[in-house]
Amino acid sequence: MKHAIVVNEYQAVDGLDDASVDDFAASQENRGTGSMPQGLSIVIPAYNEETGLGLVLAQLSRALTGSGLSYEVIVVDDGSHDDTATIAEQHHGVTLLRHQQNRGYGAALKTGIRRAHFGLICTIDADGTYPAGIVPDLVERMVKGDYDMVVGARTGDKRAVPLVRRPAKWAIGRLANFVAGQSIPDPNSGLRVFRREAALQLFSVLPNSFSFTTTITLALLTNGYLVNYVPVNYYARVGRSKIRPIRDTLNFIQLTLRIALYFAPLKIFLSLSALLFMAALGWALFSLFVLGRLADVSTLVVVMAAIQVSVVGMLAELINRRLPNYYREE
Repeated sequence: MKHAIVVNEYQAVDGLDDASVDDFAASQENRGTGSMPQGLSIVIPAYNEETGLGLVLAQLSRALTGSGLSYEVIVVDDGSHDDTATIAEQHHGVTLLRHQQNRGYGAALKTGIRRAHFGLICTIDADGTYPAGIVPDLVERMVKGDYDMVVGARTGDKRAVPLVRRPAKWAIGRLANFVAGQSIPDPNSGLRVFRREAALQLFSVLPNSFSFTTTITLALLTNGYLVNYVPVNYYARVGRSKIRPIRDTLNFIQLTLRIALYFAPLKIFLSLSALLFMAALGWALFSLFVLGRLADVSTLVVVMAAIQVSVVGMLAELINRRLPNYYREE
């Protein structure tokens, strides 16, 4: 049975009146992290993906049929202007959720996760870039290893990453490694399996944009969750790319600052404080031996700035501890 529910203005399109939809939305928003049925909920965010969505749904059907997994497929149409919703409705067993307006990649994932009926969540893009056939293997790896998340890292033999995205991808990777204190093969892969309860605990810090994947990776790693990586191929997308160079560059700068300040404030502030101390020392030696007189006032100002930065970093680290590890007790 197919479902089509508009989840932005709480308007039903499948026989639910306004009161029923309000009750449904409240129940999904407040659904706890208690015992969930064993199975897999596959969430596919889709925005103008009429050319690739059908292929992805067909690949998932072939991969999961006969796998022994109980599963559901949830397509979240994020305000598309093409036939994305029609393509989803044409596939048997697919639950379609619709945003009246485009709200963002992360917002679409959150809608699907709230609506999910199973305890394991799989996310995959609707553009055909990820090998949908590997989903059962990711689930098996997660169950056998008792991981909290398994990521399909785009480190396989085929990696069709556009040149315009590579500098940002490299920079995000280096920053993610610094924040997590370990090497992360692919922090922002769109193909992953994770525990629904873990994601729900992190909803307050997960953004509505494309940085959802990077943020949930770092949030889990910096809170002691177990994350594993499986190499996968990455193919050229089906359909038109949605890359916006100027806007995406600004979003990348914002993502960089937020990740650095939220997940590793002490590392960032102490590093900056150390740089200021070294600058003060260098300026003091230069003024003393080159200029012939110690610039004591300016040196003292820089030293005081370094101390203040380190204090702010320690306060930020204390505030950052408000995100505890709910799943695994230390």
